[in-house]
Amino acid sequence: MTTTTEHEDDVRPGRQKLNVTLAVLATLPGLLLGLAILFHLPHPELAPPVEALIFGVAVVGAAFILSWGAEVAQLDISAGLAIAVLALIAVLPEYAVSFVFAWQGGTAVANSPTGSCEVPGGENPCSLVLANMTGANRLLIGVGWAMVVIIAWFRLRRAGTPKDGIELPRSSAVEVSFLAIATLYSLSLPFKRTITLIDMVILVAIFIAYTIRISKAPPEEPHLIGPAAWVGTFSVRARRITVGGFFLYSAIVILLSAEHFAQGLVETGTELGINSFFLVQWLAPLASEAPELLVAGLYAWRLWVTNGLTTLISSKVNQWTLLIGTLPLVFAISSRSLNGLPVDSHQSAELLLTAAQSLFAVAILFNLHMSIWEALVLLGLFLTQFVLGAVLPALMDLPENTELRIVAGIYLVLALFLFARGRRTIVPILKDGFRTPYSELDARDEAEHRAVTDRS
Repeated sequence: MTTTTEHEDDVRPGRQKLNVTLAVLATLPGLLLGLAILFHLPHPELAPPVEALIFGVAVVGAAFILSWGAEVAQLDISAGLAIAVLALIAVLPEYAVSFVFAWQGGTAVANSPTGSCEVPGGENPCSLVLANMTGANRLLIGVGWAMVVIIAWFRLRRAGTPKDGIELPRSSAVEVSFLAIATLYSLSLPFKRTITLIDMVILVAIFIAYTIRISKAPPEEPHLIGPAAWVGTFSVRARRITVGGFFLYSAIVILLSAEHFAQGLVETGTELGINSFFLVQWLAPLASEAPELLVAGLYAWRLWVTNGLTTLISSKVNQWTLLIGTLPLVFAISSRSLNGLPVDSHQSAELLLTAAQSLFAVAILFNLHMSIWEALVLLGLFLTQFVLGAVLPALMDLPENTELRIVAGIYLVLALFLFARGRRTIVPILKDGFRTPYSELDARDEAEHRAVTDRS
């Protein structure tokens, strides 16, 4: 299989070697310190903010290396296997941080005579399990989806071919439909006291069904950019060795860094008087999501808009199903019980807001179109949470998490309005998403493209 780049002769090996070198250098302090801690070797005792910074930078560097390897791997793995493997790879950094807190929470419960998740003199790990997941999910939509549309809109205006938004191909109904199902189920989670192994079975089953469905998509030439495009020019043997090395190295760095990064964030919050949930929710996802958001932004800049947005939609499906679905399993193993993962009032509000945002995003995409105004609303509502969180407590005495529930209510009202307005598209999209063969979906796209070309 050949690759596609914006300029086939513009790989710039020197620049790409520098990029890979910088990513490796970013990981080295965290890698060496993590190895020293693991094998009880002499190492400096660092302040929590410094520790969080070193291991956080290591996670960022590893995430970039991981993303480059995942892109290139599309050249050598069959379509079905590539989808399953790349889905797991894409959420590995989020897994690592969330699993740390799930394992710590389960261990605390197992060691507590009363079955409590409280840790003497420390932050309750059960309260932090869903922090990274909810933050990463909301970043993907509020920043990622909006960014792709805004960049593409800006580029098209500069090119003299302005459009009011972007159109997705009919085959994107598959991602949208499975995201809709996962989102509808996720709306039940805020009203539960625990996320159970039954929830795990349902969510993982949705992911498996999604994987089987998209494995039937016809193979496509991947668009490779940056270091991935450079590695894609290697001979087959050299390319596979390099990709394997990328995967192995980044996995080692993430496994050695995740726990210390997560713990460093918590201790930093305690030391500086900053809410630990806030740090874990937003700084950890920024570290792990940076490569994916950067690649999506570059796709949009080069007007490969479908690739950019579809990648982020697929990642959202993975996180809503596989990531959140496996957290109760980790908790159950660690707690040596069949107990569900506890959901406190704060996590409940965070889950409600995350699910409501997802429902609104699905409602926008149910016509396979996102306008520049819809993208701006997504970004604006994402930022509104922080504005209300800063303003409301200063103006009036309201119950905790009020700002989260207000923004969630806005998302839900807007979503219901969009679904009601586009109710005629719901059944056709779901039918295309779950049943229509990819060959028929592609044929429709070609016919629509010819019709547009003929009219123009």
